[in-house]
Amino acid sequence: MKRSKGLRVGTRSILRRRRKDRSRTYINRIMHSYEEGDRVAIVLDGSQQMGMPHRRFHGRTGFIQKRQGVAWVVSVKDGNMQKTVIARPEHLRPLE
Repeated sequence: MKRSKGLRVGTRSILRRRRKDRSRTYINRIMHSYEEGDRVAIVLDGSQQMGMPHRRFHGRTGFIQKRQGVAWVVSVKDGNMQKTVIARPEHLRPLE
């Protein structure tokens, strides 16, 4: 059988949530408003599939560029290249 190469392949431990956090959705994370230039960390939330960036960006930090609908456009450095990632606020955490 041919090996699957889907978007979520190899994410078993990345998208797993701790037992005590399985039923919780933090409203503060969703309602947080960012300004342009704010620094954020991309941390994937496995319970929310909408607006989830690719697993390659899990744990990366970047800067907010603008808002796009409900989501945010984040500028992330991937090696020597600047990339733009579109992610909903459930997958972003503010940094100072």
